[in-house]
Amino acid sequence: MVSQAELDRFYEDLVTSVRTAGGACAITSGMACVHYGIAFSTKDCDLLCLADGASLLLDILRRTEFLGARCRYRGNISPPLDARWLRGGWTSHFRWPREESEPHLDVFGVAPRGTTRWERETQGLYAHPHTVAEMKRTDRAKDWPFATALGTRMLNEGDARGWLHLFADEILKEMVSKRSCPDEILRRRPVLELALSNDPRLRPAVMAEIHFWHELDRLRLRIHEQAVRPYLSAVRREQLRDEADLMVQHAARLKCAEEHLVVNPIAAYGIDRVIQEAREEVRQFSGDTWLPWLPDVHENFEELAT
Repeated sequence: MVSQAELDRFYEDLVTSVRTAGGACAITSGMACVHYGIAFSTKDCDLLCLADGASLLLDILRRTEFLGARCRYRGNISPPLDARWLRGGWTSHFRWPREESEPHLDVFGVAPRGTTRWERETQGLYAHPHTVAEMKRTDRAKDWPFATALGTRMLNEGDARGWLHLFADEILKEMVSKRSCPDEILRRRPVLELALSNDPRLRPAVMAEIHFWHELDRLRLRIHEQAVRPYLSAVRREQLRDEADLMVQHAARLKCAEEHLVVNPIAAYGIDRVIQEAREEVRQFSGDTWLPWLPDVHENFEELAT
């Protein structure tokens, strides 16, 4: 039985290998939450990697074994680990096949909902709490307490961006009684004005804001699911064996992607369209009352827009 500590060391050693070879990468999401003391364990690893380093990372994965197991792509749906698709917001999925405690690695080139260049602001082998918290604004209810915990941690360490990640109204009220909020942060998140003025509308406004982020993530996933279908069919037609060599798998996926996979499906769909549809979902569910308190999220799509 492989221990959590062994898995953690494996993933951390992988990041160290990439960085030693000149690449830029950082562990994010669940493992980062464990590192920052707000979660207990996770068996999978989410990795941010600069798109330009895709070939380097692929070569390291090719050479990296875990207790005798060699790296393989995970499932037919995984796009190739290639700079074009990483830059376009896709995620590549890998595994080291074993009967138990099988390592899983998901590689992102763009941090979903990220507003900063993550590679310029890391903490050791890990993505900064700000990046991790932005990635936790998903359509899964279980992720939101982690965002709030990371925001609280940031504020306690003097990072005012923590205000952007507090989604529990009681914690917002508590922080307002202890700390000031810069005007720049208020402009980025209008609902904070309600917290500062102890407005009774704070709780439903925050719930509407969470609903907005839920819809943005749901739309992101739906757009990718639709875009991947022709590619998935093409990969299935290749009839690749699960045990096929990683580079054989990669060559086949690359061929299928070049013929069937849109590089940047969010940009192709339209970022303004995504935002407007998410706002409309909030309006239909809660009415017009809460729309003025929703943030302008264009900055969260900036990297995909460029």
